[in-house]
Amino acid sequence: MDAARARKVADRIQQVVAEMLERRIKDPRLGFVTVTDTRITPDLRDATVYYTVFGSEAERADTAAALESAKGIIRSEVGRQTGVRHTPTLTFSHDPLPDSARHLDELLAEARARDEEIAKKAEGAVHAGEADPYRRPDEDLEDGDDLGGAEESSERARRSAL
Repeated sequence: MDAARARKVADRIQQVVAEMLERRIKDPRLGFVTVTDTRITPDLRDATVYYTVFGSEAERADTAAALESAKGIIRSEVGRQTGVRHTPTLTFSHDPLPDSARHLDELLAEARARDEEIAKKAEGAVHAGEADPYRRPDEDLEDGDDLGGAEESSERARRSAL
């Protein structure tokens, strides 16, 4: 089956399910649901509808039960509006992605706060030792230093290699 057609059918199923949940399904257990994505197999037989629920774990469980009980009505409407030969079976799956994204946002905010705290502590800090701790060869010559020690050790290294 064509992947582009499967994507179009999946998008249409997502629209139909979202409309059904918004307008036609009046189950009191149904919480504030958002249909986030729909995936369909290439043979158009099985569709997975991903959703999120705003609220607690109990509200998620109630919404899952409401979706399961309304699955037949939603499936028949999907079949009517998509026009495919075989209406796909629907599976509702809670989408953990928004929860993960929220958790990552919290971690990033905490990291930013720690960075700001460290930056405040470092404001008046000065480096230990000289500002530039590295010696440069031209400075060594100006100071009148003898390079004999360095030449001597390189000569010793050369001899031991032989």
